[in-house]
Amino acid sequence: MRWSVVIALWLTGGFALAQENALQADFRGEGKRLRDACGTLGFKAAGGCAEELFTDHPLHIAAGSIAPQNGFGLGPAFVAHLTPNESWRLSWDADAVASTNASWRAGGYMKIIHTPVQTIHVGVPSTAKPGESPEAAKPAKKAQINLVHPYTVFNLYAQATSLNKVYYFGEGNDSTLAGQSVFGMTQTIVGGNAIKPVYEWAALSKLNLALLGEMNGRFVNLRGENGQSIPSIQTIYNEASAPGLASQPGFMQSGEGLRIKPALFQDHLQLNYLATFQQFFAPANSHYSFLRWTVDLGHTVALYSHSPSYGPKDTNGPDECAAAVGAIKCPPISYSRNLSGSVGLRLLLSESIHSATSAVPFYFQQTLGGSDVNGSPALASYQDYRFRASNLLLLRGSFEHSIWGPFGFTFMADEGRVAQARADVGFDRLKHSFATGFTLRAGGFPMIFVTFAWGGSEGSHTVFNMNTALLGGSARPLLD
Repeated sequence: MRWSVVIALWLTGGFALAQENALQADFRGEGKRLRDACGTLGFKAAGGCAEELFTDHPLHIAAGSIAPQNGFGLGPAFVAHLTPNESWRLSWDADAVASTNASWRAGGYMKIIHTPVQTIHVGVPSTAKPGESPEAAKPAKKAQINLVHPYTVFNLYAQATSLNKVYYFGEGNDSTLAGQSVFGMTQTIVGGNAIKPVYEWAALSKLNLALLGEMNGRFVNLRGENGQSIPSIQTIYNEASAPGLASQPGFMQSGEGLRIKPALFQDHLQLNYLATFQQFFAPANSHYSFLRWTVDLGHTVALYSHSPSYGPKDTNGPDECAAAVGAIKCPPISYSRNLSGSVGLRLLLSESIHSATSAVPFYFQQTLGGSDVNGSPALASYQDYRFRASNLLLLRGSFEHSIWGPFGFTFMADEGRVAQARADVGFDRLKHSFATGFTLRAGGFPMIFVTFAWGGSEGSHTVFNMNTALLGGSARPLLD
């Protein structure tokens, strides 16, 4: 009787395992990996355990800097995949993080990746021998070659972000520290975008050209932040000096663009050129409607032929770090002694267009100084969000080199300015700043950088930042 029960349970378990779906298999596999990595104590085991906890799937710990002045966020993240056929791959990301100052971000992200394989047939000559008639030889054959092109990617997302400490110093390049104020902001973004590579023409495929499109609904709610040492925004500013402070209508925001990312001279020179045109339309109050065009020209010179590329991958969600489509596990932490390094040059120019009777809401104006609301550093020796206006120019030179394994050294030199009028954007009266420090890029962990910045007219600034996406993961929707 006892053996019959054991056999029955074994058969039932085998049947259940056979009926296990892909998600259940992922959970079972993650459980085994966690037990293997975290089941023993020790310094060496700690690294492997952390790697599983922060990068594995379907569940892991999400970590990252929510926004400057709003702390470091932690929370759960969920990742799932589905491949219904050879032409499509679906993935889902969902995460929610909160920081010690009660700021938070939560979102869901879906990728629809078109993965077709184009098949061509190439004729192979017959095997006629010298002196042998073609009829007597084996007939010609056709060989099949599969060509894999860059993938078209569609993104759908819903994201809400609540920040309890954002600085506003007034508009323009001549704002002063005496005008510092603080406010809170919640922004919800619901929408989608598409990235369509153009490979039909050989000349364009070499440029790695892609067409971009987006459609978003943006809903912003501002609030004063009292009880702090810095005055709340409404005690210093009004609608005239901070457009959008009085009301925050919903926006329909569309955009189009193109991107080229060629790699030249045996990949030693990598270009990343992006041009976009966006339309911000406020149906309830057209006074706040405006247009914006942006040109972002990035140049990277790899110092070594084996220097890795750490840029975000279109086919990864923000909580994914797979090296290629179809791969699941993140790249391992590398302690290679191979040297890696690069020199970078960047030009960023962004201008807004609006009528004489309208204005760009200050919460959609881009900033220079410290880091911006998306966590991107620029003129880092100044305070976060220091200079804000409708138009912006940034010039950057950078250098990064490996020290040992995932640890690296970085140096940046920035010059830039903001302007309320488009005609005032130019290369005169530029603010400048220098920053140097250390970076950490390990496996799929979010990139960490710690820098000390100096050289501006307002002192120095130490910056600690952890990227909100895993290394190799795509960026989240921008807040400005």
